[in-house]
This record gives sequence, C-alpha cells and structure tokens, in this order.
Amino acid sequence: MTVSPLSIRDNVGVTKLAEQIRAGNIRAISRLITMLESHDQDGIAALHLLVSGSPPAAIVGITGYPGAGKSTVVAQLVTAYRRLDMKVGVLAVDMSSPLTGGALLGDRIRMQEHTLDHGVYIRSMATRGQHGGLSLATRDATSVLEAAGYEIILIETIGVGQDEMDVVDIADTVVAVVAPGLGDEVQAMKAGLLEVAHIVVVNKADRAGADIALRDLRDCCPTVLRTIATSGEGIAELVAAIAEHQRSHDRNDKGASPPAPMKRGCAR
Repeated sequence: MTVSPLSIRDNVGVTKLAEQIRAGNIRAISRLITMLESHDQDGIAALHLLVSGSPPAAIVGITGYPGAGKSTVVAQLVTAYRRLDMKVGVLAVDMSSPLTGGALLGDRIRMQEHTLDHGVYIRSMATRGQHGGLSLATRDATSVLEAAGYEIILIETIGVGQDEMDVVDIADTVVAVVAPGLGDEVQAMKAGLLEVAHIVVVNKADRAGADIALRDLRDCCPTVLRTIATSGEGIAELVAAIAEHQRSHDRNDKGASPPAPMKRGCAR
C-alpha cells in the first residue's frame, strides 16, 4: 500500500491514512507520528478518526536512571512478548539533537535484533525541550499504535532521573529500573520515582551490592525483582509481574473490589 503525502489536505486522504494504520501499514504509522510531532492539522484529523473504537493495549512505562540498563530490559521484554505471539510497539524517548531537533539516539542502536520483525514497531522520539521524561507526542503515538493493533506498548523514558513523572499519566504499569552500586535506589527515593512505580527492577543483579539494594527497596516497595537483562535472567518474572499488575488495574477499572492495600511507594 502507498502512503499519502505528509500534508494530506483533504478528507479523503485523512480517511485513507487512518485506514492504512488500522491495517497495520508501518509506513503509514511512521508518517502519522511524524505529522503529530509537527502538529500537522491533517495528522490531528487522522488521529481523531482512529481513537474511537480502538482496542486497548497494555501500556507499560519503563523509567529509571542512565546506566541502569533500561534499553536492555526493554529489548528483552520485546523478545519475551514476541514469544507469546504479541504485537509489540516501543516508543523510546531520547534527548533532542541541538542541530536537527530529532532524537539523539536511534532505535537502530537500541534494538537492532528486532528491526526486521514485522510484529515489532520501534520509534525513537525526541523530547524537543519537553520536561517530564516524555515527548509531547508520546500520548498520541500510543493511540496510533493502539489503532494499528499493537497489543502491548513499551514506553521508555529519557532516563534523566529527575522529573520523570509524565509516564504515569499514560502507562497502566510503571517499571523503575535501578542498578546496584550507582546509588540509584537512594536517588529514586529522593526523586519520588518510587512513588509512581508499580514495579522496581534491580538490574545488573550480578554486581556487588545487589542483595543490599533488593533488601532496602523491599522495605518500601511490594514488588521488587532482580534481573540480569544481558542474559535474560529475571525477565520472565518481570513479564509475570506486569501481567498481574495489569489484571489488578483492569479489575479496579471495572469496579471490582480492590486488592489488599499495599505499602506506600510503588503503588497508586
């Protein structure tokens, strides 16, 4: 299928673009997200055609500090969900290039092994001066991927460590990734990261200090897991924890009795 030009300018073109996205056309998905990043009015019109009736996706935010291994955790999650035959979308938010305004880090660098998988869509999005850890167009991009039939959407925040709370307004489940020996757990507490995270992952758990970090975090968080993302260790447990939180989230949305209250921190 062909994709309409960047500026559509007519209702027929807008409708056609929306139809292509519902059919899962990758080029159409990318084009519309680019339009939305540029605040193109035709892109906004196409998005309005998509948002009604789209099946909901499971949206998972991955946040934390630079060096903790967020991207490796995300890549392993993609592998795990593809083994479950789920269609996976990844929105990776990066710093903006001072020259082009685009994302400084590309999706090619983050997850090369998944780029040829037609069941995976990966998009790097630039912050473009936006604070809060996300791009202005992240929420809209999530809606586009939902309309295209992606069953789980992973949103990786910029990873600056501070002021990363916007993800909680988009994601059903927020995972905070920390690493032992970097003081991440202390910084996360100071930044309030543990107040919005539902699951905390101590990655690089083969490093010295991992057991201490796990113990300290479990004093304030009900769900703390250990992973070694480079080898895939602990990823299956993380997938299970995300699924359990999603089930709890769905039960609460439907008005069922909520689960027993959890400790303050890592839960909302």
